Amino acid sequence: MSIDRFSRRFVLGGAAAALAAPGLLRAQEEDAFNRRNISSFAQQDWRDHFETLGKGAIVCDTVSRALHYWNADGSDYRVYPTSVPKTDELTRRGYTEIVRKKVGPSWTPTASQMERFPDWRPVAGGAPDNPLGTHALYFDWPAYLIHGTHDTRKIGRRSSDGCIGLFNEKVEELYALVPIGTQVRLV
Repeated sequence: MSIDRFSRRFVLGGAAAALAAPGLLRAQEEDAFNRRNISSFAQQDWRDHFETLGKGAIVCDTVSRALHYWNADGSDYRVYPTSVPKTDELTRRGYTEIVRKKVGPSWTPTASQMERFPDWRPVAGGAPDNPLGTHALYFDWPAYLIHGTHDTRKIGRRSSDGCIGLFNEKVEELYALVPIGTQVRLV
């Protein structure tokens, strides 16, 4: 009789462990993903970066991989996960502003990209393989911008050649909110 109870407990315990294992494995996989794809969404205050809100303000935080947006009167504050430049050498920091906006931007590799990747070719706006995604917000710095991406694996990672990337649906949302002249700080 004691062997029978032991067997039942063993079988039931083993079944419970087997049922729990997929959840445990999923949690471990998600934890490993989160370590590789880190983004922190600590709230920021625009006053730590700008004297006034002007037409609005954007802070691109390359450390936490988040973009913070405030509208002109400060009543709308939003945070978006981003992709950021792969290396510090590719990261330009400082103050700039949005000088142009484009739906369906075309992409042309920069001179430095052509040196590193001579087989890269321009991609037409609206193409499914366009690295700029569906919308772009251009800075007054040449070749630096906020844009969408069709490759959603890039968000939350160091994956760009200098730009700030957002999910296409998020850059579309931001595009509608941001007027030309919005001040930007990259930190």
